[in-house]
Amino acid sequence: MLGKLLYVLHLLGAVLWVGGMAFALLALRPALAALEPPQRLLVHEGALRRFFLIVWHAMPVLLLTGYALLFGWYGGFAGAGWHIHAMHLTAIIMAGVFVALFTGPWKEFRAAQAAGDRPKAATAMDRIRQLVAMNLGLGLLTVAASAWGRFGG
Repeated sequence: MLGKLLYVLHLLGAVLWVGGMAFALLALRPALAALEPPQRLLVHEGALRRFFLIVWHAMPVLLLTGYALLFGWYGGFAGAGWHIHAMHLTAIIMAGVFVALFTGPWKEFRAAQAAGDRPKAATAMDRIRQLVAMNLGLGLLTVAASAWGRFGG
């Protein structure tokens, strides 16, 4: 029963994080092209502030439930298949990218917005977009590897 709960929490965390990145890049960003740049930056700021709060909750849930499943279900790294090792590697990289994004370009973006420096805010937003795109790629790779490996690949 506990294993099922941990697995469900793990999946929900992944869906929120990876799905949120996909939405931000593939739906929100293109739709914002209809707005003028100042309004676009304001919407980005509000949407990302909320999304990053979700990630700050989903990321630890993913990592903690992943380790609980790794050691509780598989008995540690030695008993885990290649897909578990791949998930672990990409999870650590994705967490690092998110922390770097949050403490770097996101902090710069917020400061530029507060100062009314739109060009600097736009530059920081482009760096955020690049890092989110990288994390989305890693997240999709993680989902594909976990699904492939789970069914005997």
